[in-house]
Amino acid sequence: MDHDAIRPSQGPGAATKRRRLLSLFSPLTVGELRLHNRIVMAPLTRNRAGPGFVPQDLNAEYYRQRACAGLIISEATQISPEGLGYPDTPGIYSAEQTAGWRRVTDAVHAEGGQMFLQLWHVGRISHPSMQPEGQLPVAPSAMKPAGQAATYEGPQDFVTPRALRTDELARLRDQYRLAAENAQAAGFDGVEIHSANGYLLDQFLRDGSNRRTDAYGGSIENRLRFPLEVVESVLEVWPPGRVGIRLSPSGTMNDMRDSDPHATFGAMVGALARYGLAYVHIMEALEADTRHGGTEIPVGYFRALYRGVVMVNGEYDGPKAQEVVASGDADLVSFGRLFLANPDLPERLRKGAPLNVPDPQSFYGGGARGYTDYPTLVQQVGPR
Repeated sequence: MDHDAIRPSQGPGAATKRRRLLSLFSPLTVGELRLHNRIVMAPLTRNRAGPGFVPQDLNAEYYRQRACAGLIISEATQISPEGLGYPDTPGIYSAEQTAGWRRVTDAVHAEGGQMFLQLWHVGRISHPSMQPEGQLPVAPSAMKPAGQAATYEGPQDFVTPRALRTDELARLRDQYRLAAENAQAAGFDGVEIHSANGYLLDQFLRDGSNRRTDAYGGSIENRLRFPLEVVESVLEVWPPGRVGIRLSPSGTMNDMRDSDPHATFGAMVGALARYGLAYVHIMEALEADTRHGGTEIPVGYFRALYRGVVMVNGEYDGPKAQEVVASGDADLVSFGRLFLANPDLPERLRKGAPLNVPDPQSFYGGGARGYTDYPTLVQQVGPR
Protein backbone atom coordinates (compact mmCIF):
# COMPACT_ATOMS: atom_id res chain seq x y z
CA MET A 1 0.00 0.00 0.00
CA ASP A 2 1.16 3.54 -0.80
CA HIS A 3 1.42 5.04 2.66
CA ASP A 4 1.84 8.54 1.26
CA ALA A 5 -1.60 8.25 -0.32
CA ILE A 6 -3.29 7.55 3.01
CA ARG A 7 -5.28 10.45 4.43
CA PRO A 8 -6.18 9.79 8.08
CA SER A 9 -9.56 11.04 9.29
CA GLN A 10 -9.67 14.58 10.63
CA GLY A 11 -9.66 15.31 14.34
CA PRO A 12 -7.26 15.26 17.26
CA GLY A 13 -4.25 13.08 16.63
CA ALA A 14 -4.75 12.87 12.87
CA ALA A 15 -1.37 14.45 12.12
CA THR A 16 0.33 12.18 14.64
CA LYS A 17 -1.24 9.11 13.06
CA ARG A 18 -0.05 10.21 9.64
CA ARG A 19 3.51 10.74 10.88
CA ARG A 20 3.55 7.24 12.32
CA LEU A 21 2.78 5.87 8.87
CA LEU A 22 5.83 7.54 7.35
CA SER A 23 9.13 5.74 7.48
CA LEU A 24 12.41 5.65 5.63
CA PHE A 25 10.81 2.96 3.50
CA SER A 26 7.68 4.88 2.51
CA PRO A 27 7.69 5.83 -1.17
CA LEU A 28 7.66 9.50 -2.06
CA THR A 29 7.06 11.61 -5.14
CA VAL A 30 9.93 14.06 -5.53
CA GLY A 31 9.32 16.49 -8.35
CA GLU A 32 8.83 14.32 -11.43
CA LEU A 33 10.29 11.18 -9.83
CA ARG A 34 8.75 8.46 -7.70
CA LEU A 35 11.25 7.23 -5.10
CA HIS A 36 10.77 3.77 -3.63
CA ASN A 37 12.35 4.78 -0.33
CA ARG A 38 13.53 7.96 1.42
CA ILE A 39 17.15 6.89 1.75
CA VAL A 40 19.40 8.99 -0.48
CA MET A 41 23.04 8.43 -1.30
CA ALA A 42 24.73 11.76 -0.53
CA PRO A 43 27.31 13.28 -2.89
CA LEU A 44 30.70 11.86 -1.92
CA THR A 45 33.99 13.03 -3.39
CA ARG A 46 36.15 9.94 -4.05
CA ASN A 47 38.87 11.24 -6.43
CA ARG A 48 38.76 8.29 -8.80
CA ALA A 49 38.02 9.80 -12.20
CA GLY A 50 40.27 8.79 -15.07
CA PRO A 51 42.44 10.91 -17.39
CA GLY A 52 40.64 14.01 -18.57
CA PHE A 53 38.47 13.84 -15.42
CA VAL A 54 36.37 11.21 -17.19
CA PRO A 55 34.31 8.65 -15.20
CA GLN A 56 35.48 5.08 -15.77
CA ASP A 57 34.00 1.58 -15.56
CA LEU A 58 35.09 1.39 -11.91
CA ASN A 59 32.94 4.43 -11.16
CA ALA A 60 30.00 2.84 -12.95
CA GLU A 61 30.35 -0.28 -10.79
CA TYR A 62 30.51 1.78 -7.60
CA TYR A 63 27.26 3.57 -8.34
CA ARG A 64 25.57 0.46 -9.74
CA GLN A 65 26.15 -1.30 -6.43
CA ARG A 66 24.23 1.48 -4.63
CA ALA A 67 21.24 1.70 -6.98
CA CYS A 68 19.00 0.49 -4.14
CA ALA A 69 18.94 4.07 -2.81
CA GLY A 70 15.72 5.95 -3.38
CA LEU A 71 17.96 8.45 -5.15
CA ILE A 72 21.71 8.67 -5.80
CA ILE A 73 23.32 12.10 -5.91
CA SER A 74 26.64 11.91 -7.72
CA GLU A 75 29.90 13.14 -6.32
CA ALA A 76 30.50 16.84 -6.88
CA THR A 77 31.34 17.35 -10.56
CA GLN A 78 33.08 20.44 -11.87
CA ILE A 79 31.27 22.42 -14.52
CA SER A 80 34.44 23.80 -16.13
CA PRO A 81 38.24 23.53 -15.95
CA GLU A 82 38.19 26.67 -13.77
CA GLY A 83 35.85 24.93 -11.33
CA LEU A 84 38.43 22.26 -10.45
CA GLY A 85 39.67 22.14 -6.87
CA TYR A 86 40.82 18.58 -6.17
CA PRO A 87 42.77 15.89 -8.02
CA ASP A 88 40.90 13.34 -10.12
CA THR A 89 37.38 14.64 -9.59
CA PRO A 90 35.04 14.17 -12.57
CA GLY A 91 33.88 16.90 -14.90
CA ILE A 92 30.78 17.47 -17.00
CA TYR A 93 32.04 19.99 -19.59
CA SER A 94 33.52 17.73 -22.30
CA ALA A 95 32.09 15.14 -24.66
CA GLU A 96 34.36 12.48 -23.15
CA GLN A 97 33.18 13.24 -19.63
CA THR A 98 29.57 13.17 -20.75
CA ALA A 99 30.10 9.76 -22.37
CA GLY A 100 31.80 8.51 -19.22
CA TRP A 101 28.88 9.58 -17.08
CA ARG A 102 26.51 7.85 -19.55
CA ARG A 103 28.19 4.55 -18.63
CA VAL A 104 27.41 5.32 -14.99
CA THR A 105 23.76 6.24 -15.48
CA ASP A 106 23.18 3.24 -17.75
CA ALA A 107 24.54 0.96 -15.00
CA VAL A 108 22.36 2.58 -12.33
CA HIS A 109 19.23 2.50 -14.48
CA ALA A 110 19.80 -1.16 -15.35
CA GLU A 111 19.45 -1.88 -11.61
CA GLY A 112 16.27 0.20 -11.31
CA GLY A 113 18.00 3.16 -9.67
CA GLN A 114 17.64 6.91 -10.18
CA MET A 115 20.48 9.43 -10.13
CA PHE A 116 21.08 13.18 -10.06
CA LEU A 117 24.37 14.86 -11.00
CA GLN A 118 25.75 17.46 -8.58
CA LEU A 119 26.95 20.60 -10.40
CA TRP A 120 30.05 22.13 -8.80
CA HIS A 121 32.39 25.09 -9.02
CA VAL A 122 34.86 25.38 -6.14
CA GLY A 123 35.57 29.11 -6.51
CA ARG A 124 38.44 30.12 -4.23
CA ILE A 125 38.96 26.58 -2.88
CA SER A 126 41.56 25.79 -5.50
CA HIS A 127 45.17 26.60 -6.32
CA PRO A 128 46.96 28.02 -9.38
CA SER A 129 48.54 24.61 -9.99
CA MET A 130 45.01 23.23 -10.51
CA GLN A 131 43.86 26.06 -12.77
CA PRO A 132 44.15 26.54 -16.55
CA GLU A 133 47.49 28.19 -17.38
CA GLY A 134 48.24 28.57 -13.68
CA GLN A 135 45.73 31.39 -13.24
CA LEU A 136 44.38 32.47 -9.88
CA PRO A 137 41.18 30.83 -8.66
CA VAL A 138 38.11 33.07 -8.92
CA ALA A 139 35.74 34.12 -6.16
CA PRO A 140 33.17 36.78 -5.30
CA SER A 141 35.87 38.77 -3.48
CA ALA A 142 39.65 38.70 -3.26
CA MET A 143 39.67 37.08 0.18
CA LYS A 144 42.15 34.32 0.96
CA PRO A 145 40.63 31.43 2.92
CA ALA A 146 42.49 29.85 5.78
CA GLY A 147 43.80 26.36 5.12
CA GLN A 148 45.39 24.42 2.30
CA ALA A 149 44.37 23.25 -1.14
CA ALA A 150 44.61 19.61 -2.16
CA THR A 151 46.87 19.54 -5.22
CA TYR A 152 48.75 16.95 -7.26
CA GLU A 153 51.91 18.08 -5.46
CA GLY A 154 50.32 17.67 -2.04
CA PRO A 155 48.76 20.24 0.32
CA GLN A 156 49.58 23.86 -0.54
CA ASP A 157 48.43 27.05 1.14
CA PHE A 158 45.40 28.70 -0.39
CA VAL A 159 46.12 31.87 -2.34
CA THR A 160 44.21 35.13 -2.56
CA PRO A 161 41.70 34.55 -5.38
CA ARG A 162 40.82 36.96 -8.13
CA ALA A 163 37.51 38.73 -7.62
CA LEU A 164 35.13 38.09 -10.49
CA ARG A 165 34.10 41.12 -12.50
CA THR A 166 30.38 41.74 -12.81
CA ASP A 167 30.57 41.20 -16.57
CA GLU A 168 32.10 37.74 -16.03
CA LEU A 169 29.12 36.31 -14.19
CA ALA A 170 27.22 35.65 -17.42
CA ARG A 171 30.07 33.35 -18.46
CA LEU A 172 29.69 31.33 -15.28
CA ARG A 173 25.94 31.10 -15.69
CA ASP A 174 26.54 29.76 -19.19
CA GLN A 175 28.91 27.14 -17.75
CA TYR A 176 26.20 25.93 -15.37
CA ARG A 177 23.71 25.83 -18.23
CA LEU A 178 26.05 23.83 -20.47
CA ALA A 179 26.81 21.43 -17.62
CA ALA A 180 23.08 20.95 -17.10
CA GLU A 181 22.68 20.18 -20.81
CA ASN A 182 25.53 17.67 -20.67
CA ALA A 183 23.91 16.02 -17.64
CA GLN A 184 20.80 15.48 -19.75
CA ALA A 185 22.88 14.00 -22.54
CA ALA A 186 24.57 11.73 -20.00
CA GLY A 187 21.24 10.24 -18.99
CA PHE A 188 20.84 11.65 -15.49
CA ASP A 189 17.37 11.91 -13.98
CA GLY A 190 18.07 15.43 -12.73
CA VAL A 191 20.72 17.69 -11.23
CA GLU A 192 21.61 19.09 -7.84
CA ILE A 193 23.18 22.55 -7.66
CA HIS A 194 26.03 22.58 -5.13
CA SER A 195 25.58 25.75 -3.08
CA ALA A 196 27.22 24.47 0.11
CA ASN A 197 30.50 23.66 1.87
CA GLY A 198 32.30 26.92 1.11
CA TYR A 199 32.36 26.55 -2.68
CA LEU A 200 31.54 29.25 -5.24
CA LEU A 201 27.80 29.74 -4.73
CA ASP A 202 28.15 29.48 -0.95
CA GLN A 203 30.90 32.11 -1.18
CA PHE A 204 28.43 34.48 -2.85
CA LEU A 205 25.76 33.80 -0.20
CA ARG A 206 27.75 34.59 2.93
CA ASP A 207 29.02 37.95 4.07
CA GLY A 208 32.15 36.31 5.47
CA SER A 209 33.34 35.66 1.90
CA ASN A 210 31.38 38.21 -0.16
CA ARG A 211 32.49 41.83 0.22
CA ARG A 212 31.32 42.99 -3.18
CA THR A 213 29.95 46.50 -3.68
CA ASP A 214 28.00 45.82 -6.89
CA ALA A 215 24.54 44.28 -7.27
CA TYR A 216 25.90 40.90 -6.11
CA GLY A 217 27.15 41.94 -2.68
CA GLY A 218 26.21 43.80 0.45
CA SER A 219 22.57 43.15 1.32
CA ILE A 220 21.16 39.66 1.71
CA GLU A 221 19.06 40.25 -1.41
CA ASN A 222 22.17 41.06 -3.41
CA ARG A 223 24.14 38.11 -2.06
CA LEU A 224 21.35 35.76 -3.08
CA ARG A 225 21.28 37.17 -6.60
CA PHE A 226 23.97 35.08 -8.30
CA PRO A 227 23.03 31.69 -6.77
CA LEU A 228 19.42 32.31 -7.78
CA GLU A 229 20.49 33.31 -11.29
CA VAL A 230 22.35 30.00 -11.51
CA VAL A 231 19.16 28.20 -10.46
CA GLU A 232 17.30 30.02 -13.23
CA SER A 233 20.00 29.12 -15.78
CA VAL A 234 19.70 25.43 -14.88
CA LEU A 235 15.90 25.69 -15.09
CA GLU A 236 16.27 26.77 -18.71
CA VAL A 237 17.45 23.20 -19.32
CA TRP A 238 15.68 21.03 -16.74
CA PRO A 239 12.10 21.26 -15.45
CA PRO A 240 11.87 22.32 -11.79
CA GLY A 241 10.85 18.84 -10.70
CA ARG A 242 14.26 17.53 -11.73
CA VAL A 243 16.42 20.14 -10.01
CA GLY A 244 17.55 20.19 -6.38
CA ILE A 245 19.94 22.42 -4.45
CA ARG A 246 22.25 21.80 -1.50
CA LEU A 247 22.87 24.33 1.29
CA SER A 248 25.01 24.24 4.44
CA PRO A 249 23.65 26.97 6.74
CA SER A 250 25.64 25.80 9.77
CA GLY A 251 28.80 24.85 7.91
CA THR A 252 32.27 26.17 8.61
CA MET A 253 34.09 24.00 6.07
CA ASN A 254 36.58 25.90 3.92
CA ASP A 255 36.76 28.85 6.33
CA MET A 256 33.13 29.88 5.96
CA ARG A 257 31.15 32.17 8.23
CA ASP A 258 28.20 34.54 8.13
CA SER A 259 27.16 37.27 10.54
CA ASP A 260 23.50 36.15 10.57
CA PRO A 261 23.04 32.68 9.04
CA HIS A 262 19.40 32.47 10.20
CA ALA A 263 18.57 35.55 8.14
CA THR A 264 20.81 34.69 5.17
CA PHE A 265 19.69 31.11 4.72
CA GLY A 266 16.13 31.77 5.78
CA ALA A 267 15.94 34.28 2.93
CA MET A 268 17.57 31.84 0.53
CA VAL A 269 15.18 29.00 1.35
CA GLY A 270 12.23 31.39 1.18
CA ALA A 271 13.36 32.61 -2.24
CA LEU A 272 13.75 29.04 -3.52
CA ALA A 273 10.11 28.30 -2.69
CA ARG A 274 8.92 30.13 -5.80
CA TYR A 275 10.73 27.78 -8.18
CA GLY A 276 8.99 24.50 -7.28
CA LEU A 277 12.25 22.55 -7.17
CA ALA A 278 12.40 18.80 -6.62
CA TYR A 279 13.95 19.37 -3.18
CA VAL A 280 16.12 21.55 -0.96
CA HIS A 281 19.00 19.59 0.60
CA ILE A 282 19.98 20.97 4.02
CA MET A 283 23.24 20.01 5.69
CA GLU A 284 22.87 20.27 9.46
CA ALA A 285 25.74 21.20 11.77
CA LEU A 286 28.43 18.58 12.23
CA GLU A 287 30.54 18.34 15.35
CA ALA A 288 33.38 20.07 13.50
CA ASP A 289 31.07 22.96 12.60
CA THR A 290 30.02 23.65 16.17
CA ARG A 291 33.62 23.26 17.34
CA HIS A 292 34.68 25.94 14.86
CA GLY A 293 31.98 28.41 15.84
CA GLY A 294 29.20 27.48 13.42
CA THR A 295 25.64 28.39 14.33
CA GLU A 296 23.59 25.24 14.79
CA ILE A 297 20.37 25.59 12.80
CA PRO A 298 18.13 22.51 12.85
CA VAL A 299 16.32 21.44 9.72
CA GLY A 300 12.97 22.23 11.39
CA TYR A 301 13.77 25.94 11.08
CA PHE A 302 13.73 25.59 7.30
CA ARG A 303 10.70 23.30 7.23
CA ALA A 304 8.70 26.19 8.66
CA LEU A 305 9.82 28.32 5.69
CA TYR A 306 9.60 25.74 2.90
CA ARG A 307 6.67 23.45 2.20
CA GLY A 308 8.29 21.54 -0.64
CA VAL A 309 10.42 18.42 -0.28
CA VAL A 310 13.23 18.83 2.26
CA MET A 311 16.24 16.52 2.36
CA VAL A 312 18.51 16.51 5.40
CA ASN A 313 22.10 15.40 5.90
CA GLY A 314 24.18 15.37 9.07
CA GLU A 315 25.73 12.21 10.49
CA TYR A 316 22.38 10.40 10.59
CA ASP A 317 22.04 6.76 11.53
CA GLY A 318 18.94 4.65 10.94
CA PRO A 319 16.98 5.50 14.14
CA LYS A 320 17.77 9.20 13.94
CA ALA A 321 16.78 9.26 10.25
CA GLN A 322 13.51 7.51 11.02
CA GLU A 323 12.80 10.05 13.73
CA VAL A 324 13.30 13.09 11.51
CA VAL A 325 11.11 11.63 8.75
CA ALA A 326 8.36 10.66 11.20
CA SER A 327 8.47 14.15 12.74
CA GLY A 328 7.80 15.75 9.37
CA ASP A 329 10.86 18.01 9.59
CA ALA A 330 12.40 16.25 6.59
CA ASP A 331 11.08 14.06 3.79
CA LEU A 332 14.38 12.47 2.75
CA VAL A 333 17.64 11.69 4.53
CA SER A 334 20.94 11.51 2.69
CA PHE A 335 23.69 9.24 3.99
CA GLY A 336 27.38 9.72 3.21
CA ARG A 337 29.92 7.48 4.90
CA LEU A 338 27.34 4.82 5.73
CA PHE A 339 26.47 4.48 2.04
CA LEU A 340 30.13 4.56 1.12
CA ALA A 341 30.76 1.42 3.19
CA ASN A 342 27.39 -0.30 2.77
CA PRO A 343 26.25 -0.64 -0.84
CA ASP A 344 23.03 -2.27 0.42
CA LEU A 345 22.37 0.33 3.11
CA PRO A 346 18.54 0.40 2.76
CA GLU A 347 18.32 -3.36 3.33
CA ARG A 348 20.63 -3.19 6.33
CA LEU A 349 18.61 -0.37 7.87
CA ARG A 350 15.36 -2.18 7.22
CA LYS A 351 16.60 -5.30 9.01
CA GLY A 352 18.58 -3.51 11.72
CA ALA A 353 21.62 -5.46 10.50
CA PRO A 354 25.24 -4.63 11.43
CA LEU A 355 26.95 -2.06 9.24
CA ASN A 356 30.36 -2.19 7.59
CA VAL A 357 32.80 0.30 9.07
CA PRO A 358 34.15 2.88 6.58
CA ASP A 359 37.91 2.89 5.94
CA PRO A 360 39.09 6.54 5.97
CA GLN A 361 42.42 5.57 4.39
CA SER A 362 40.65 4.76 1.12
CA PHE A 363 38.18 7.65 1.00
CA TYR A 364 40.11 9.79 -1.48
CA GLY A 365 41.85 8.29 -4.48
CA GLY A 366 42.99 4.78 -5.26
CA GLY A 367 41.31 1.86 -6.94
CA ALA A 368 38.73 -0.76 -6.03
CA ARG A 369 39.90 -1.21 -2.43
CA GLY A 370 37.61 0.73 -0.15
CA TYR A 371 35.48 1.65 -3.16
CA THR A 372 33.75 -1.33 -4.74
CA ASP A 373 34.86 -4.12 -2.39
CA TYR A 374 32.63 -3.47 0.63
CA PRO A 375 30.49 -6.63 1.05
CA THR A 376 26.72 -6.73 1.05
CA LEU A 377 24.81 -8.40 3.86
CA VAL A 378 24.04 -11.38 1.63
CA GLN A 379 27.73 -11.81 0.88
CA GLN A 380 28.51 -11.75 4.59
CA VAL A 381 25.78 -13.97 6.02
CA GLY A 382 24.07 -15.56 3.01
CA PRO A 383 20.45 -15.16 1.85
CA ARG A 384 17.69 -15.30 4.44
